[in-house]
Amino acid sequence: MGSVNEPADRTPATDTEDGPRIKELRELAIHIATGAAEMAARMRHEGVAVAATKSSSTDVVTEADRATEQHIRELISRARPDDAILGEEGDSVSGTTGLTWVVDPIDGTVNYLYGIGSWAVSVAVVEGEPEPTSWRTLAGSVVAPRLSEVYSAGAGEGATLNGRPLRLEPHSGLSDSLVATGFGYESARRTAQGRVVAQLLGSVRDIRRMGSAALDLCAVAAGRVDAYYELGTKPWDHAAGALVAREAGAWVGGLKDDERESERMLVAANPGISKQLRAALRDAGA
Repeated sequence: MGSVNEPADRTPATDTEDGPRIKELRELAIHIATGAAEMAARMRHEGVAVAATKSSSTDVVTEADRATEQHIRELISRARPDDAILGEEGDSVSGTTGLTWVVDPIDGTVNYLYGIGSWAVSVAVVEGEPEPTSWRTLAGSVVAPRLSEVYSAGAGEGATLNGRPLRLEPHSGLSDSLVATGFGYESARRTAQGRVVAQLLGSVRDIRRMGSAALDLCAVAAGRVDAYYELGTKPWDHAAGALVAREAGAWVGGLKDDERESERMLVAANPGISKQLRAALRDAGA
């Protein structure tokens, strides 16, 4: 499977036996995510309604979340009926190919609800058990229709934004780094996360909270922020975005060198500051 942060400039997948498969899966991920994003944007224009809440009263699900995920599932089942599906809003679907599509129909639902443009559709396909600590992400796409942005990546193929290659330049110095983060929906967790931010704030340039894990990861890939960290993200929140960041050259994992990204902690950072940031997070009690 390779190391946690295999260099993005390794031999392109298209030069290997796996290359054509990854290219095909990447194109399909882009197609599905783009179509679903257009549907979600149209539904938002027509009006949005809260369908339910989940972990707390602030953790909302809209009718568009459910309709968009159903649309994604139908597209996947039509194109690859034997693959498994893991989505945020519906039951898991088993498969026989060893591949699982991990989908978030609207990442940044609160932004979507309030008419803030920082939300996206995230579609990824992984190989192996559908668990971030063990899977291998083959391809993924994150599409933000209100920002007119289509991110995509394939394992060993690099990452792109609207077709333009993304490649990070090394950045050193945590004190002049812009760091993004996110907060959980439960009050007690947010309070604890706030204490970590308060301690970290004096060690970095500034903090940003944009409300979409998928787009935070893509922002790292695009160099718009130098790092992103968050506790409590789910597999569908980061499956595609983590691949985009990693393929752009970012360090992606947990708090330790040998940890994969997981619900316990997700860190994505310019490789020049990843060790400093993770040490600062540990010191802050993250």
